[in-house]
Amino acid sequence: MRLAERRLLIVGRNGTGKSNLLEAVELLGSLRSHRCSSDKDLINWGEDNSVLRGITADSETVELELRRKGGRSARRNGKALGRQLDLIGPLRCVGFSALDLDLVRGEPSLRRSWLDRVVQQLEPIYTDLLNRYNRLLRQRNRLWRNHLDVPRDDRDALLDAFDVQMALVSTRIHRRRRRALGHLQPFASHWQKRLSEGQEDLKLSYLPGSELEGEEAEEPWRLSIEKQLLAQRLQEERLGSCRVGPHRDEVSFLVNGVAARQFASAGQQRTVVLALKMAELQVVQDIYGEPPLLLLDDVLAELDPVRQMLLLEAVGETNQCLVTATHLDVFERDWKQNSQVLEAELLRGM
Repeated sequence: MRLAERRLLIVGRNGTGKSNLLEAVELLGSLRSHRCSSDKDLINWGEDNSVLRGITADSETVELELRRKGGRSARRNGKALGRQLDLIGPLRCVGFSALDLDLVRGEPSLRRSWLDRVVQQLEPIYTDLLNRYNRLLRQRNRLWRNHLDVPRDDRDALLDAFDVQMALVSTRIHRRRRRALGHLQPFASHWQKRLSEGQEDLKLSYLPGSELEGEEAEEPWRLSIEKQLLAQRLQEERLGSCRVGPHRDEVSFLVNGVAARQFASAGQQRTVVLALKMAELQVVQDIYGEPPLLLLDDVLAELDPVRQMLLLEAVGETNQCLVTATHLDVFERDWKQNSQVLEAELLRGM
C-alpha cells in the first residue's frame, strides 16, 4: 500500500484490522506497541514470526522481524542492524488511541509510560537507561525475597552496591523526564487553550519518586538519592519493595489550577489528552525539524462534535496522519475530499 495523500482514512467495522495497521506503523517507528508488552501477542496464532516492513518518503526501507523464539531482528535498507535502536529515525510517529484516554484518570504507571515514550522519541538511548533501571529494581526486590537469611553485613554490602548503581541511573532518568516535561509544557498549554476555545489553562507538574533538591546537576542528585535509598532500608525490608526512585514518579495535570484527575469533566480530560499528544507532536518536530507521522486510532468517536472539528482542523495543517474510524460521516467534507480512503476489509488481503 502506498500513501498518495497526506491523510489516510481507514474506515470499517470493528475487528477488521484498522488498529493492527496503525500498531504496525507504531512498532516500526518506535519499537514499542501501546497495546502489547510481549512480542508473542503481536504474532498471528500458529506462526513462528512476523515481519513488518515500510518504505519512508526518503526511500529508506525499515524492517522489524518478531519471533516467538530468539527475540527480534532489525534491518535498514536491507542491512542487519546490531542494535534495534538504530532503526529509530526514518519513521518517527506519535500515536493516539482510545486507550490513551485513561492517561489522565488512570494509574501513575500510565503517565510514566507516556512520558517515557516522549523521552525515547527525543533520545532513543533512553530505552537502554530504562531497561538498566528496571533490571536493577527487579534484582534488588529479588534480593529481599531470597536472601533474608543471609548475614546482615553481606546483605548490606550487596545493597550498598545496588544503591550506587541505582542512584546514578535514577538521576539520569529523573533529569530526562523533567526536561521532557518542560519541553512539553508551553505546547500543551497552547493546545489546551485552542481545543477549549480559550477557556482552559493546562499545567504539567513533575512529582519525582526521589527528593530532588537544588538545581539540576548529576552529582548532588546522585549523592542525595544514595542517602535516600539507605534511609528507607528498614521500611524496604518490611515491605519487600524499594520506596525511592523513578518507578514511583507521578505526573500531575492541572486544568485552571485544579487536578484534572479528580475534578475535570470527561470532556476536559479528553481535551488534556489531545493537548498532550499535540504537544508531543510539536516537540518531536522541533527537535528533528520534520513533522512526525500522527496515528489517530478510533478517537473521534470519543469526542463531542466541537472537539472533533478542532482536532481535525489542527492535525490537517502540517502532519501526515493515519486515522481510523467506523464511518466516513464523522469527517468533514473537505477532510474527505483531500484524503486517501482505505476500506478496512481490504487489509485482510494485504
